[in-house]
Amino acid sequence: MTLREVLHAHIPWLTKESTVRDAVDKMDIYQFPALVVLDDDRRPIAVVTEGDLCRVVSRRDSLTGMAADPAYLYGSQEPTTAQADTEIGEAFHRMLSSGLTILPVLDGPDFAGIVLRVDLMQAMLLDVHVANETDGDGE
Repeated sequence: MTLREVLHAHIPWLTKESTVRDAVDKMDIYQFPALVVLDDDRRPIAVVTEGDLCRVVSRRDSLTGMAADPAYLYGSQEPTTAQADTEIGEAFHRMLSSGLTILPVLDGPDFAGIVLRVDLMQAMLLDVHVANETDGDGE
């Protein structure tokens, strides 16, 4: 199974001009803990997570003071990405070894969507369940 089969394609994203307020609003509305920042060519330039923003707030003691700042400044610049045809097991191990919770997925040079670690865990467990049923070992 590849990332193409499990990625979230219709998700919110940010631009370089999107503010911290924009990021928090989208995370809340869409109940997504992280957002990809895309450049004008729709290529990932950063990933901003809820954790990234909370770490900055804990140092600055003021979310309102940074609300108008560009959100990408507080995210991971030049994020790790994977191609849509990457096997889910390979992507999962890459995420674990790098400490990533979100992985932007590309189809060639273009942004295709994202996967979360939990998406890959669910897909791997489904693969095992389906394989067991096919082999006659499952119920």
